Amino acid sequence: MSNPVELNRIVNQPVLDQRVAYCERFVAAKPFRHVVIDGFLAPDFCAALLQQFPSFDEKGAINENGEIGGKSTQERVRALGKEFCQLDDVVQSAAFLKLIENITGVEKLQYDPYYFGGGTHENRGGQDLDAHVDFNYHPVTRQHRRLNLIIYLNEEWRDEWGGSLQLHRDPYLDPREDDIITVTPLLNRCVIFETNEHSWHGFERINLPEGKKHLSRKSFALYFYTDSRPAKETAEEHSTVYVERHLPQRFVAGMQLEPEDLQQVRLLLARRDQHLKRLYRNIHRLYGEVNRMRLSQGQAAMGGDSQDEASVQNVAAAERMIQALRSRVYELEHSTSWRITAPVRAVRRWFTGRG
Repeated sequence: MSNPVELNRIVNQPVLDQRVAYCERFVAAKPFRHVVIDGFLAPDFCAALLQQFPSFDEKGAINENGEIGGKSTQERVRALGKEFCQLDDVVQSAAFLKLIENITGVEKLQYDPYYFGGGTHENRGGQDLDAHVDFNYHPVTRQHRRLNLIIYLNEEWRDEWGGSLQLHRDPYLDPREDDIITVTPLLNRCVIFETNEHSWHGFERINLPEGKKHLSRKSFALYFYTDSRPAKETAEEHSTVYVERHLPQRFVAGMQLEPEDLQQVRLLLARRDQHLKRLYRNIHRLYGEVNRMRLSQGQAAMGGDSQDEASVQNVAAAERMIQALRSRVYELEHSTSWRITAPVRAVRRWFTGRG
C-alpha cells in the first residue's frame, strides 16, 4: 500500500494543491458533474506509463457480441510493469481516495481491486463507442458505481480524428438539440465524471488521416464505488445501456448516396443488428430462468411445500428485466433513425435473398 509521499511523487503537486477549485468546477459542470484536469500525473511517471503500455492483445478485444473488435483492454494492471504496480498501489490508498472525495464531494469511495471494465484501454482506427450509461452495480461486490476516472495517454490527438470523449445531456435527441461537451484525449489529461442514470458518454468513430494510421487511442480507466448512494439516484440494476447513433445531418430526402454514405448506413445497421441480437438473447435466457423458477414453484406447491419468498422475488425481478429488454427492443425497432433506414434494409434483404 502507498503513503502520502508516494502520492506526491505520482500525482502532480498542483492537482493536490487545487483540489478545492477542481471541486467547484466538478459541481458546476454540465451536462452532468465532471472535471477535466490537465497534467494529472507527474510528467516523468506519466511518460513511464506510456512506455509500459501493453501491446494490442486480441484476447482482450472480445466485444459484447463475442467478436474480436478494435478495442483491447487489460484488467490485470499489476502484470504490466513497475509503474503500473505503483499506480495501482496509489489509487487504492487512503490519501488518493480522499483526494478524489475532495474533488467530487462523493464520500466513502471504494477502490475496485477487480478493475472490472477498467484498466488499460486501446482503441484502433474504425472503433467507436455509442453514447451510453454504465452498469450501475459491481457484479461481484454489489456496490454502487459512482465515478469514472480516465487518464489519457496519447501524445497527439485531434477532435476531427474522432475518438474524443463526448458527454451528452440526452443522446436520444437530435444532435442539434443535445448539449455535448467534447474532451480531447491528450497525454496526461484526466477526466473524472459521475456515473448515474443520465451520465451519457461515448466517442465518435476513429478515422485517422494518412500518416497517422499507426496511432491508437490509449487510456487508463478506474472506477469507484460506494456501499450506498442517495435514494433519488438509485435505480434497478442494469447493464450498460447504449443509444444508437443518429444518421448524419447530411442525409436528406432525395440525396444521392455516395459510397462512403452507403458504408455509413451499413455500419449503423450492423450496430443495431448486433444490439438487437444481444437483447433477444438476454430475453431468451431470462424466459428460460423464469420458466425454470415457475416449474420449481409449481412442484413445491404440488408437494404441499410453501413457496420460498426469495424464489417469488427472483421470478418478479426476472420478469421486470424481460419487460425492460422488450422495451429496449421496441425503441430500437421504432426509433426515428430505424424508420429512416427501413428502405435501405429492404434493399439489403432483396440483394441477400432474404426479402
